[in-house]
Amino acid sequence: MIARFRTWFDGRSRREKWMILVMLALLGVTIVWLVVLPIDDALSSARRRNADAAIQLAQTRGQVDAVRALRRTRPVVLADPIDLVVRQSASNAGFALDSVAADGAKLRVHIASARGGALLGWLGELEGQGVLVDQLSVTDAGNHNVAADITFRMMAP
Repeated sequence: MIARFRTWFDGRSRREKWMILVMLALLGVTIVWLVVLPIDDALSSARRRNADAAIQLAQTRGQVDAVRALRRTRPVVLADPIDLVVRQSASNAGFALDSVAADGAKLRVHIASARGGALLGWLGELEGQGVLVDQLSVTDAGNHNVAADITFRMMAP
């Protein structure tokens, strides 16, 4: 096969040989440009997406582990009424409750002024005790403080 091609190629004039060589070079460049480069770009993109997916998977697995840990360490049902638990916890945390109103199984609380970070930390501690935040509305109270309207409910056993 190669011998037949060589015989055919040797039978061409010098000008035809140069034209055939230039044509083959252009064909090679075209193949690289239209086939190899897009495949390389696609592989690079696939590698990036794979790396992003691996990171997302690791984050999701971490979140699943955290949820499983919370389920294993679920707090016991409160022995005291929810309003007593919230009042004692607020007093221990240094929060002044401006109004407390029981609404069936829920408890509505208003705090006129508190530091935002301390308030969220306190709410996290309450959740650890089995008191969940059902609704939370936080507004700016000025002077780097916030006002909060909170509705609590007890965690279902």
